[in-house]
Amino acid sequence: MGNNNTGSSGSRTFTDDKQKKLFKVRKVQKGSKPTFRRANHHKFQRLDSNWRRPRGLQGKQRRHYKAKGAIAQVGYGSPKAVKALHPSGYAEVLVNNLNDVDSVDAEVEAIRIAAKVGGRKKALIESKAAELGIKILNPSRSE
Repeated sequence: MGNNNTGSSGSRTFTDDKQKKLFKVRKVQKGSKPTFRRANHHKFQRLDSNWRRPRGLQGKQRRHYKAKGAIAQVGYGSPKAVKALHPSGYAEVLVNNLNDVDSVDAEVEAIRIAAKVGGRKKALIESKAAELGIKILNPSRSE
């Protein structure tokens, strides 16, 4: 019935040129996206600035007064094909120990070594990833 590339199989469904174009689209979109702030966060010290949907009946932000800040909506999102991907094109996988490296697919995933991992274990993980041909997003500094 044709080649249907939909679904969450985890493999790359786009050519590199198309994916690069979508990454550029994402970069432009994120550059023009406003920072979504909680309504009246500047008035009360107890309110953090992180986003909470305004729900009050008389809330000016909920009623879309322009000066009161933008509301997070569907149109601000990234293209679905490159959503939550690292700019290198790989999906990130957090690695805490050597066993986690075995389950990584080197074609579509890159590893990020957790911050709590010490230097000795990090070196072992890096050497094993080099053997398997896995990209490391936060390698240790080589001097």
